[in-house]
Amino acid sequence: MTEPRWGDLGTRVLLDNNRVRVWEVRLAPGEEGEVHRHLLDHLLVQVSGDRIAVVPEPDSEGPFREYLEADVIPGAVVEVRRGGIETARNVGKEPYVEVVIELKDTSPGE
Repeated sequence: MTEPRWGDLGTRVLLDNNRVRVWEVRLAPGEEGEVHRHLLDHLLVQVSGDRIAVVPEPDSEGPFREYLEADVIPGAVVEVRRGGIETARNVGKEPYVEVVIELKDTSPGE
């Protein structure tokens, strides 16, 4: 069986090197991102918005296994382990902006 083609994690890549990949995520009110798979542990940094939801797929192995809505707290940083298969949905009235920092597996000195 062929592995599904997952969508992009965010709107655009801001930085990609041997240690991290940094994504910007922008969603208009009511907009939903692509279904994506988190292959790396990552940090979510909320920048702006008022309410966001995570919509997990049934086979998600990440920490979010059920639909979740939450208030946006600008400046909040959330550490998330890999494995999630999900999409983000802006359920608020304001544009949502977040930065996702994927932490690549590297040994010291790499």
